[in-house]
Amino acid sequence: MLGSTHGTLTTDLRARVVACGQQTGAAVHGSTAAEGDLDVSGRPLYAPVPDLDRLFRPEAVAVVGASDSDGRPGTGITRQLIAWAERVGARLHPVHPTRTAVFGLPCVPSVTALPEPVDLAVLLVGDPLPVIGELGQAKARFAVAFASGFAETGAAGADAQRRLTAAVERSGLRLLGPNTNLNAFERFRDDLEGPAIALITQSGHQGRPVFTLQELGVRLSHWAPTGNEADLETADFIRYFAERPEVGAIACYIEGIKDGRSFLLAADRAARNRVPVVAVKVGRTEAGARTAASHTGRLTGADGVVDAAMRQYGVIRVDGLDELQDTAALLARARRPTADGVAVYSISGGTGAHFADLASAAGLRLPELSAACRTALHQWIPEYLNVANPVDSGGHPVGDWRGRKIIDAILADPAVGVLVCPITGPFPPMSDRLAQDLVDAAETTDKPVCVVWGSPVGTEEAYRTTLLGSSRVATFRTFGNCVTAVRAYLGHHRFTTGYRSPFDEAPRTLSPSFRKAQALLRPGHRLSEHGAKQLLRAYGIRVPREQLVTSAAAAVRAAGLVGYPVVMKASAPQLAHKTELGLVRIGLTSASQVRDTYRELTDIARYEGVGLDGVLVCQMVERGVEMVVGVAQDELFGPTVTVGLGGVLVEVLRDVAVRVPPFGEDEARSMLAELRGSALLDGVRGGPPVDVDALVEVVLRVQRMALELGAQLSELDINPLMVLPRGQGAVALDALAVCR
Repeated sequence: MLGSTHGTLTTDLRARVVACGQQTGAAVHGSTAAEGDLDVSGRPLYAPVPDLDRLFRPEAVAVVGASDSDGRPGTGITRQLIAWAERVGARLHPVHPTRTAVFGLPCVPSVTALPEPVDLAVLLVGDPLPVIGELGQAKARFAVAFASGFAETGAAGADAQRRLTAAVERSGLRLLGPNTNLNAFERFRDDLEGPAIALITQSGHQGRPVFTLQELGVRLSHWAPTGNEADLETADFIRYFAERPEVGAIACYIEGIKDGRSFLLAADRAARNRVPVVAVKVGRTEAGARTAASHTGRLTGADGVVDAAMRQYGVIRVDGLDELQDTAALLARARRPTADGVAVYSISGGTGAHFADLASAAGLRLPELSAACRTALHQWIPEYLNVANPVDSGGHPVGDWRGRKIIDAILADPAVGVLVCPITGPFPPMSDRLAQDLVDAAETTDKPVCVVWGSPVGTEEAYRTTLLGSSRVATFRTFGNCVTAVRAYLGHHRFTTGYRSPFDEAPRTLSPSFRKAQALLRPGHRLSEHGAKQLLRAYGIRVPREQLVTSAAAAVRAAGLVGYPVVMKASAPQLAHKTELGLVRIGLTSASQVRDTYRELTDIARYEGVGLDGVLVCQMVERGVEMVVGVAQDELFGPTVTVGLGGVLVEVLRDVAVRVPPFGEDEARSMLAELRGSALLDGVRGGPPVDVDALVEVVLRVQRMALELGAQLSELDINPLMVLPRGQGAVALDALAVCR
C-alpha cells in the first residue's frame, strides 16, 4: 500500500513536469536540468514553478455555497471573503441554487451560470466533487475546498480523496485542500516594509504565532494552508515563494510530506535562490506520527531520513512554533553575514558568560576581539572588566554617550558578523538608553544586531516601542531562541554560498554495471553472501579473494589458491548473522584446519536446519576500521544510502549518517564528519589514518547502485567494510542483499 502510494505520487510529479513546464518561473537559476529530465531511476530532476499568482490575487472569484442566513456556517466565511475580495480588488460572484442575492451581491444558481470565467472558486459545500467538473468546463483556474471527511478520517475518506484528486486532474484546475481553512484570505498588513515571510501550514492554527509577527513589525506576504494536499502541496508553494522577490524566508508547519522527490526539488530551488526555508516537521515520535496521520492523512516518513534529507538541501528544521517565528524573522530580515563570528555584549559578566556558554555549546564561534578593538573599548570600560568577548561594560557606560561608542567599536571589528546583546531585565533609564543605542547602531551597519529582552512583562517602552519599532534589530525573548536563530542564519548562508545542485550532476544514463547487476538479482529473495559480493563486484567495489566450495577437498584447494591465512564462512541466502551461529572461522593457516573447519561448519548448519549453498574460503584481510555502508528503501524518498561504524555492534552503536540520492563527493564526506566516531578514521592510539578516499568512493558506488537498481534492491548491507590504512583501499568483507 505504501509503495503504491509513493509510486502514484512520483508518476503524478512526472506528469506535472510535462504539463506545467511553460508556467511562470520554469527556468531554474544555474540549472542544467530540463523539463522532462529524469535520472537513471526514472525520477524527475526538475519540477516547474506553478503560477499561483491568481490564487492569491484573483481578478474574479466565485463563492459556491455562499450564504447570508444567520446561524449558517457559511455566512461568516462569505462575509470574510467579500471583505477580502474588496481588499485585493477582485470581483466576487456568489453561487447558490435558491438565492438571487447574497449580502446584496447578485447570486447565480450554478457554476455554469457565472457571468465570467473565474480565477478562483471557494467551495463551501460539503461534497466538492460534483462541482469540480463544472469548474473545469467553466475554465476556472483554482479552487479551495474547505470540506473535511477525507483522508484524515481513514480508509473511506482516503478513497473519497482519491476520487477528488482524479477529478481535479481531469478538470485542469488546481485545488487547495480539502480540509483547509480561510488563512489564505486573512488581512495582511500593507504598511510594513522589508523582506517578508511566506507561510505554509498544513494545520491553520499552527501558523498563528508566525502570522501575528505582523504585530511586532515583521512583514508577511502570503499564507498557504495546504490541508490534505489532494493536489497543491507544500512543495508547490515552496517553489512558488522561492521565486517571489518580496519573500525573504519561507516558514512551514508540515505534518507529512506528500512526495519526497517533489519536496527535495522544491528545497533545491530555494537553495539555488538563497531563500531560507524554516520548518517544523511533526512525527519525531511515534505518538506525533500517529496524530499527524489522523489529522491530514499524510505519511510522516521515517524521521531520521526526513531529518537528513532536510539538512541535505538546507531546510532548517526547528521544533517549536516560537523557534519557527523567531528563526524565520531573523533570516528574512538580516543581510548576508560579513563574518561568522558572534560578539556578546552585556552590562553583566554573569549574563555574558551564560549566553556565551549556550552559544558555544551550539557551535557558534565567539572570536576574541582584536587588540585594537579591546584598546578602544577600555577607553570607556574599566580595565578590570573583560572586553575580549563577551564584552562586559559593568553597566554605567550604557547610561551616557559611552554606550553608543562601545556598540560601534564592537561592530567595527572585522571578525564580528553578529552582535548579540542579552538584557535579562529592564533597568530604566539605562535600559531605555541601551535599547535606543542598539537601534541607532543597527541602522548604520549591515551586521545583524540581536537583542534578547528577558523581562517576563514585555510591556516596557524600551521593548514595545524602541526595539519592536525597529526593522533592523532582531528581538528575542529567550536566550535559546536567539542562539537557534543565529546558528540557522550563519548556517544558511554558509550552506548557500557556492551551493551546487546535486540534481544537475545526477546520472541520466545507465552504467555498464547495471546489466551485470540485474543478472545477479533474484526477485523476492535474499542473496547469499557470495551473491551479494558478486553484486558489489559488478559496481567495482573491492571484495576479498574467495571461492565457494561444496567439499572439504575443494576447500583445501581453494585455500591454496586464495593464500593462507584464510577465513571460512557458511554461505546461504537465509544466513544474516553467521557469527552468532558459529558459522565463521578466521585465521586458518593449514590444510588440516581448513578440512576440519569445513566439516564443522556443515555439521553446525545441518544441526541448525540451514540449507547451505556452500562454504566460502576467503582471503584474510588485515585489520583496519570496520564500517557499514548500506541501502534502504524509504516510503517517501525512495532509495537512501547509509554509512556508519560497522562490525558486530552496529545495531547497538547506531552511529550512522544517511543521505538521499543524488549527492556528490562533498556530501559523502560530510556524512563521515557527522559520525560520533569519525575520529577513528584519522587514527587513534597510535593507529594510522585510514583510506577515507576509498571509503568515499565506496559510498558513491553504492549510491550509483541504489539509483540504477531502484526498488529492485530492497536492502543492501556491507558490514563490515574494512577500511585499510591510507592508500590501501577498502574491502567489503561481508554483504547482504535483499531483492524486491
